[in-house]
Amino acid sequence: MPQQQTLTDKEMTLPILQLSGIVKIFPGVKALDKVSLNLYPGQVTALVGENGAGKSTIVKVLTGIYQPDDGEILLDGQAINFPTAHHASAAGITAIHQETVLFDDLTVAENIFIGHAPRTKLGLIDTQETSKLAQQLLQGIGADIDPSIRLRDLGIASKHMVAIARALSIDARVVIMDEPTAALSYKEIQELYELVEQLKSQGKAILFISHKFDEIFEIADRFNVFRDGQFIDEGKIESVTEADLVQLMVGRSVNKIYPQRQEKICEDVLEVKSYCHPTEFDDINFTLGRGEILGFYGLVGAGRSELMQSLFGITKPSDGIVKIGGEITTIRSPADAVGHGIVYVPEDRGKQGVVIGLPIFQNVTLPSLSQTSQKGFIRLAEEFKLAREYTQRLDLRASSLDQDVGNLSGGNQQKVVIAKWLATQPKVIILDEPTKGIDIGSKAAVHEFMSDLAEQGLSVIMVSSEIPEVLGMSDRVIVMREGRMVAELAGDDLSPEALIRHAAGIGEVNP
Repeated sequence: MPQQQTLTDKEMTLPILQLSGIVKIFPGVKALDKVSLNLYPGQVTALVGENGAGKSTIVKVLTGIYQPDDGEILLDGQAINFPTAHHASAAGITAIHQETVLFDDLTVAENIFIGHAPRTKLGLIDTQETSKLAQQLLQGIGADIDPSIRLRDLGIASKHMVAIARALSIDARVVIMDEPTAALSYKEIQELYELVEQLKSQGKAILFISHKFDEIFEIADRFNVFRDGQFIDEGKIESVTEADLVQLMVGRSVNKIYPQRQEKICEDVLEVKSYCHPTEFDDINFTLGRGEILGFYGLVGAGRSELMQSLFGITKPSDGIVKIGGEITTIRSPADAVGHGIVYVPEDRGKQGVVIGLPIFQNVTLPSLSQTSQKGFIRLAEEFKLAREYTQRLDLRASSLDQDVGNLSGGNQQKVVIAKWLATQPKVIILDEPTKGIDIGSKAAVHEFMSDLAEQGLSVIMVSSEIPEVLGMSDRVIVMREGRMVAELAGDDLSPEALIRHAAGIGEVNP
């Protein structure tokens, strides 16, 4: 990637922000143990590490949400501390988070400038100027969004662009991007890359956090590796390979080959016929065999998640038949779905998958209280036993099963959600983006576990936007576009080119 020429070599070698010996301790857990991090002007530093490595904690230290228990922060070589998020923002540090924190009932412009909106001479918010500045910011990042509309009327990708505009609405010197492409389409990701190049040319230091190695090697100038809350290594990205980074992250080599399974023809467990929804999808027809992994692929807005939510009883279809074990089944609610053996692991685990504030063991056992109670009383020992069985199978990393699930990393929260539904002993498990935001080591563990489940006879539907995952894990793949099934691929017909062409509607695929 060509280097920007707007800064002198001397300026490029002096970090804007330096962290040295940073320590952060929570009850029973040392989240950060003397870590270091240097962020340079006009350069992208990729922070990589497994879930639980301390990446989220260091971001919260940088943005003033957490205060370190020890260590030093230097801005332009001068010691500084951020007692509040306001102090960090005033120092020019801003963050674009994976999970956008926005306000649905406010307008786009109000979301962008909340807390620092321009004022009139009377001290009132200048709505006209706020809207004008918001429009300029949105245009600057290539987002065609009306600043006057309510946020609730936008899709996920557009909300993410609003979050980016809000982060850039302050005069930032350091921009933190935490999994910024998670909800973006391919086109929007390319636009984000162009935005990063603009920020680099302005001399901003960028901390880029991603589990996607193709993004890291595409966009980063430097790397910094954390493992188990400790600093491991740093350097120029051109000096390492993907295998080198994996070794540094996990302290061991990771076999990236997807687990191999023997294909076998089994009876259908689930059959969906002429399944329709008034606005989200239409005329869906497919079968799912026992022990099969059926992949669903499509671009943003294809209707995959909406279909899965309907099969789980969250939304009501307008027409269609669902058969389980050959018998027509009516699913009016998630409780009906679970009762018939269908469970759903959602993409948005934070809002739909776990109950923040409850400990791990209660999250896992919540749908299985009949297994852990007797005569109307919950048996604590049985709850711990059930939770321990399934969290150990998924290699959950936590200080204890009493730990608040809200304090877990995103990848470990995902494991809790999967463990929760597996404890109900389902027939069909729907995994919506099962490895979204999960590090490479945890991905390998989830893939291996999915394969084991299929071998044991559990039927798996996997919705994924990652082509290697779709190809590596699926026995068959259904491609959706604009709410309809446009292809069913298997065997030699499965290829990256075929998936992309069908998903994007680019002609017919040559055999």
